[in-house]
Amino acid sequence: MRRLVGALVLLGLLAVAGCSAGAGTADQGEQTASLSVGLVAEPANLDFTTTDGAAIPQALLYNVYETLVKVDGEGELVPSLARSWEVSEDRRTYTFELVEGATFTDGAPFTAEDAVFSIERVQTEWTTSLAAAMDVVESATAVSPTTLRVELSRPSNDWLYRMTTRIGAMFSRTGVDALGTDPVGTGPYRFGSWNRGDSITLLRNDGYWGSAPQFGEVVLRYFRDPTALNNALLSGTIDVIGTVQAPESLEQFTSDPRFQVIEGTTTAEVVLSFNRSRAPLDDLDVRRAIKHAIDHRALVDTCWAGRGTLIGSMVPPSDPWYTDLTGRYPYDPDRARELLEGTDATSSTLRLRVPNLPYAVACGQVVESQLEQVGLDVQMDTLEFPAAWLQTVYTDADYDMSIIAHVEPRDLRAVFGDPDYYTRYGEPEFVEHLDAADAGTEAEQTEQLRLAAEMLADDAAADWLFLLPNLVVAEQGITGLPQNAVSESFDLSALGRS
Repeated sequence: MRRLVGALVLLGLLAVAGCSAGAGTADQGEQTASLSVGLVAEPANLDFTTTDGAAIPQALLYNVYETLVKVDGEGELVPSLARSWEVSEDRRTYTFELVEGATFTDGAPFTAEDAVFSIERVQTEWTTSLAAAMDVVESATAVSPTTLRVELSRPSNDWLYRMTTRIGAMFSRTGVDALGTDPVGTGPYRFGSWNRGDSITLLRNDGYWGSAPQFGEVVLRYFRDPTALNNALLSGTIDVIGTVQAPESLEQFTSDPRFQVIEGTTTAEVVLSFNRSRAPLDDLDVRRAIKHAIDHRALVDTCWAGRGTLIGSMVPPSDPWYTDLTGRYPYDPDRARELLEGTDATSSTLRLRVPNLPYAVACGQVVESQLEQVGLDVQMDTLEFPAAWLQTVYTDADYDMSIIAHVEPRDLRAVFGDPDYYTRYGEPEFVEHLDAADAGTEAEQTEQLRLAAEMLADDAAADWLFLLPNLVVAEQGITGLPQNAVSESFDLSALGRS
């Protein structure tokens, strides 16, 4: 596919890696220590330059591939392969001072030339939707082996933040021939093996330039069934549930002293998308009626055990421009019926096509029931994820409504800025707000993005069911588990065992 939807398959763990110079060491016991993490959706391949979605960067970003800068558990930018950086007064020139001694797992040293190669490759070789964030780069130059200068065509508040995501991953000039099966990076872990349909094994990179991670081996095990995932932890088959897929089951862990439960927030908005390119969802009154017909608090209580934050638009509370818009469309079934009178929706069957992911199926059943209570005929189809959902919903736009959680941080533009994207929005005024936010001052960025979020809500571009929580369960003694998941990465580097 030319472009794929950046959709949440699952959330992982985020922790800050140590970044001291020189390779770390581990004692003999730690050399063979292993950690097993249970997850719910396996990547289709390992190449996030041509395949979008959350599963690949979840496994590889910050672990196998590193970026110049990264985000910590609070969403703040911190050094990684760049030990420092400066921004020119006109905000168009970025100068990065790179760490010394970093090498790729294919043996090649990491230099500013590799950074230039990686940035330019996003512009010329990447085929995913997120690659457009690199269009603002006018040139990248290796001033010296450890100094990189990047010139932007215009000031951009967003660009450096995007460099913390997958498009900022640094690649070896000699290690990009088999990205789908043999990733090569500078990270604390290297790719070990892939038992398709079961697990991916990452091994500690003994030549790592920074502090060595405690575990010599991390196995990412994939479970389709939430009950099987829970049972794997209860039986000791895995050590960590990376993201709980059955929140109602948490009691069995909170009441068991063998386990610890962490609950925080994420950047993953669960979106009820509307296909505005065809009737009846091209009618604003129909979209507004659907929003009034949904009792969001009851939905979260029913399908996600009450765990989740109501948001009202495509901005999580962790972003500076968040505004509580949950009051724009209060639950009002009478108002919904009034808006539906005389529309095509009352004589149509609405196809709600959801991926076979636990949150989507559970919430889809509630949405179907609540919409039928205001007189709509809804048919829910469950599609295999990722292949069938991506083909039917994203590529073919053969749907009226769908449910998917978007995990990428600060994804207003990615999800709603393009009229050809599966959400079918991209209104010119909305894009103008985004452009003004990117080029303006910090205060202007906040104001313009608030206006953009409000426009999405007023246009009923979608319905935001809730923000997924970060729910992690692990054996007692596992350390480095984060409170919040605010990045694409499941950062393994700080995890340990006491």
